[in-house]
Amino acid sequence: MIRVGVIGYGYWGPNLARNFAECSEARLVAVSDRRPERLALAQARYSGIQTSTDYHTLLADSATDAVAICTPVATHFELATAALKAGKHVLVEKVLTATSEQAERLIEEAERRRRVLIVDHTFVYSAPVAKIRELVLSNALGEVYYYDSVRVNLGLFQRDVNVVWDLAVHDLSIMDYVLGTRPVAVSATGMGHVAGTPENIAYLTFFFDRDLIAHIHVNWLAPVKVRKTLIGGSEKMIVYDDLEPSEKIKVYDRGVMLSHDVEELYRVRVGYRTGDMWAPQIAAKEPLQAEVAHFVRCIEDGERPITDGRAGLYIVRSLEAATKSMSERGRPVELTSS
Repeated sequence: MIRVGVIGYGYWGPNLARNFAECSEARLVAVSDRRPERLALAQARYSGIQTSTDYHTLLADSATDAVAICTPVATHFELATAALKAGKHVLVEKVLTATSEQAERLIEEAERRRRVLIVDHTFVYSAPVAKIRELVLSNALGEVYYYDSVRVNLGLFQRDVNVVWDLAVHDLSIMDYVLGTRPVAVSATGMGHVAGTPENIAYLTFFFDRDLIAHIHVNWLAPVKVRKTLIGGSEKMIVYDDLEPSEKIKVYDRGVMLSHDVEELYRVRVGYRTGDMWAPQIAAKEPLQAEVAHFVRCIEDGERPITDGRAGLYIVRSLEAATKSMSERGRPVELTSS
């Protein structure tokens, strides 16, 4: 039984606390938050847990095997490093760290102490994304041509990170998980419209070393909430709508057929293929539940996490490159895949 403490009981902490409490292989034993009123809420819901306003108290408790860090990104490195040095396994809310240099140091610390380090890229553990990965890697779509996603809503404005670090991180982690290949460069543009806050709208284009392109649109100023992804291939195409109560994934047997006949070199020869649409059955399981179970399994069995520190590092590097490109009005910035 893995005993878990949660640091930060604000927006996301209660979700992780609930899932650890409901996990049969784990036990929620402690919660730490600077605000006594938040601790009172945790204590009322989970009687018997230890609470503290100082996270050092939680880390010093030998009765805690692992911690989940649910605090602002700027605090992740300090808290995760302290947890690892205290001998705890660590789950960090996205984004892993504020810089790639911090992420590298965190990975080194975890490896040196032989502790599990996992980043909360929640959508990677969702059943729809797992199905998309299965379809792509089984070549059911044929050659993948594009990945196009929209993730927009009204608010929640943040002062410590821009909309790319807040929303695009989800699409970047999904894209990295399902495509099986990584981009070589990114071009990003964005703008801020609220005084005192960073960019609230952004468009990211990712380039690969083959005929594949990816585009991500994120926005805090949209009148409606949209969570939709299109993936097009030479054989089939996918529409993934996370807001659909059912049929979150629809697979279309549609596309174009190009003629490669040399005699037709100077004439456009495009045929259209229109076939059936089908919606694969998707298990109705909460992604966080799957993620928490995976984290516990990695601790117990030594399994490598799907979203380990290196996966988190790659996302941080991508976000840094996109932010740099955005500051230079879309100049493409090279990406490293390691």
